[in-house]
Amino acid sequence: MNLFHRGPSLRRSASGTTAQLTADPADLASGAVPDPALAALTGEWMIDPAHSRIGFSVRHAMVTTVRGAFTEYQSRLYFDGRNPARSRAEITLSTASVDTGVEQRDAHLAGRDFLDSAAYPRMRFTSTAVQLASPDVYRMTGDLTIKDVTRPVVLELTYIGHVTDPFGYERAGFDGTTTIDRSDWGLTYNARLAEGGAMVSEKVRLQFDIAAIRATPMG
Repeated sequence: MNLFHRGPSLRRSASGTTAQLTADPADLASGAVPDPALAALTGEWMIDPAHSRIGFSVRHAMVTTVRGAFTEYQSRLYFDGRNPARSRAEITLSTASVDTGVEQRDAHLAGRDFLDSAAYPRMRFTSTAVQLASPDVYRMTGDLTIKDVTRPVVLELTYIGHVTDPFGYERAGFDGTTTIDRSDWGLTYNARLAEGGAMVSEKVRLQFDIAAIRATPMG
């Protein structure tokens, strides 16, 4: 994934030459080629919760959209700049931390009708493959586990940029999204409207607005 750098600056190897990258065959087939500058950014990263949002949106009563987020989670990210296909990500979220801004609705979502956080306190996304789709768009396939049901999903990730903050930490930003059918994970509760439609859509859009930070500060 070309998630961690944009700009002309390159880190040099000990010999003073830019490190060579090994492109994944799938990336070559798509016509996309990794940026050589990515080699300097190989390493462990993590999501900065203070500047990130892992959220969702769903149609409600057929005429409006409810948006929410999970406020408690842990992450493990690894970026391989020489072969982006070896990059990986794992995010574990607390289901009880669901927040839509309405306390009664949050309690319903965390309850047995939906996430059942008492029985299933965690949901998890674990990447299984990464493919460069275009210079700033990446396709990350992974397993999404909700209520002990695991199914594959595909995230479309858009790279935003890379900076070094005043404290010496490298930061990178990207947005990811995918749409799932919640019934595939056993989230089947619903109420019907008088007009015949569903109170809550089965289609849920998951949104990852991520600020990643290198696990250790630059020297």
